[in-house]
Amino acid sequence: MNTKRLFQFTIAALVALTFTGCVNGKKKSGGAGGGSDSDSVNGTPLPERQEGVNFLSSNVDRSKFSPVHFGFDSVAIDSGERGKIDEVAAFMKSASNTLIIAGFTDERGTPDYNRGLGERRAQAVREALIRAGADAGKIQTVSFGAEMPAATGGGDSAWAKNRRAEFGVVR
Repeated sequence: MNTKRLFQFTIAALVALTFTGCVNGKKKSGGAGGGSDSDSVNGTPLPERQEGVNFLSSNVDRSKFSPVHFGFDSVAIDSGERGKIDEVAAFMKSASNTLIIAGFTDERGTPDYNRGLGERRAQAVREALIRAGADAGKIQTVSFGAEMPAATGGGDSAWAKNRRAEFGVVR
């Protein structure tokens, strides 16, 4: 192989390794549940996903707590929503249940943007619960973006109801 081809091959290999590292850059968690990929929010690792459990499972109670609502394009938890966070945190401190927080958006925005915003909302609620004393190891997040609206139709009233994070308590 001549020097020019060797140089091109070396550069191509380095580029491939760099992109592979970016794609596979998630950390593995050492928790129970099989070592699946995990994510981290502000340095607080998410626990392993439970096999056979998701937000829509029949073994998840989605009606125990009221949803936390958000302003347009926001992940900030308004002071009027703090009581809901405190109620869930108190429950989590005394219960052994796992909690799934699902983030939602209104219909405005692209599907990718809304899925990301929904995840950031769920993570903001998770972090607020952790700050209030809930066990981080028992709280998962998921995003549905604009899927599954709480209110149909357009307009400020419907959009405000759809910008939310809901709680699912695993039975």
